[in-house]
Formats: sequence, structure tokens, C-alpha cells
Amino acid sequence: MVLHGGPGSGCTPGLRRLFDPRAYRIVLFDQRGAGRSVPHAGDPATSLAAITTEHLVADLERLREHLGVDRWLLYGLSWASTLALAYAERHPARATALVLAPVTMTRRADLDWLYRDVRRFFPEAWERFAAGVPEGDRGGDLVEGYARLLEHPDAGVRERAARDSCAWEDAVAGGAPDGRYADARFRMGFAHIVTHVFRHGAWLEEGELLREAPRLAGIPGVLVAGRLDLGGPPAAAWELARGWPGSELVVVEDAGHSWTALQGQIVAATDALR
Repeated sequence: MVLHGGPGSGCTPGLRRLFDPRAYRIVLFDQRGAGRSVPHAGDPATSLAAITTEHLVADLERLREHLGVDRWLLYGLSWASTLALAYAERHPARATALVLAPVTMTRRADLDWLYRDVRRFFPEAWERFAAGVPEGDRGGDLVEGYARLLEHPDAGVRERAARDSCAWEDAVAGGAPDGRYADARFRMGFAHIVTHVFRHGAWLEEGELLREAPRLAGIPGVLVAGRLDLGGPPAAAWELARGWPGSELVVVEDAGHSWTALQGQIVAATDALR
């Protein structure tokens, strides 16, 4: 079960390269509002009320039953490592193993880092990002500020907010620019879902996934982190590995947040687990 990042990025065919097709049945799932799922979050008429972590976990169970799968390995990319953990902690009997790369847990501290503290590495980009919200919002929660702009009745305001939000995501992610941001529908849907999920803290109690990690005891887990990852620093993977009996932490010294930079270690993990 391949879970894409973002949240809201949708799956790409390249994600299949992480699994040996001779050994795996590879299922790519476009989460609600993203990719080929409908209604798409890039449509201003689409309500995001039914896009929550609990809805997505329930979708996974429905999909598993629909496909006739008893247990499966879950791969979670960035945001989706949060989703994979939430699913496996609620349904541990359905997970054969987890491979998470890069690793996030969507805690308040993680979001504060991503939208404020990491600015010390990207001061120019952060200044442009902060300038995108009304002056009165710049000292507060920028995610909340952008969420309001993306729900503005003026299409021009929404479009500027989506561009500014995606430009910040692109700057922090590092690596090659994401060419999908050139597409207005993708850009709007991505920014809309990101701000929606993060303004609600992914509907998780603070520290919930780490606190419940002992429920994963006996389930093999491989956590792959880039030493140079500024979007999801390796400390989160290290903390999770300490709290999850039987998991393995792999740190790639010269890699950042892009899954392609971690691909060699991810494939090594899925090969070992097949």
C-alpha cells in the first residue's frame, strides 16, 4: 500500500519503482481530494470537511476489504508516514510491515519548525511567504492565515495564496523543483489540503503517534531519514525508532527531503521485507 505525501500531492507512477513487481502487488492510492480522486480539492466548490485523518484511515480499510487483502505492507512518504502510523496503530493486525521515508509525525513542534523555525535556512523565501498573508497575521499562525486566503471568495486572492504557499513548500523540500506546481489545479488542490490538514494538526492528539508506537511491537519497520532534511529533520525518525520496538533507523548522510534521494535505502528495505 503506497501512501503519497503532501498531504495532497497524489501518487506518481515512479513510486512503483520502490517495489519489486515480481514479489509485490503494488497499490497506489490517491487520497481524498488529490490526484485522480474526485471531487478534487483544486475545485473551489469542493468541501474539505470529509478530508480528515480518520476518514483516510477508514478509506484504507474499505480499500483493503475491496481488494480482498488480509494484511499488507505500508509505505508512507513524508506526510503519509503520519497516515501510515495512524492506520497501523489503529489496525496493527492488518500491517505486515511499515517503510516510512521521509518520516513525519505532524506534531505541533514539527509544524512550528516547518512554517517558522526553518526560516533561518531560507530567510528570503520565508520573507516572501510571510508577506503573502495580511500584515496583521504575520506574527501569528501562517498556516491559518493561508487557509483563510485559500477560502477567499476572490479567485485572484486564492490563486496568489496557492502560488505563495507552494513556493514555500518547494523551497523547504530542496532538490529538484516540483514541476507539478506549474499546474494551477494541482497547485490549488495541494495548497488547500496542506493548510486544511495542518491547521487541524491532522486531528491527532499532540504526540499521539509516538505515544502509541508500542502498539507496533512485532511489526517490522524501516525508517529512512535524510541527514540534510530540513522539511522533516531526522530527529522525528530517531524518536520514533526509540519508541517502536523492533524498528530500524537508516540515516542517509547526503540526502534531504526528496524520496528519490532516499530511493536506494527504500528499495533495500522493501527487498529485505519481501
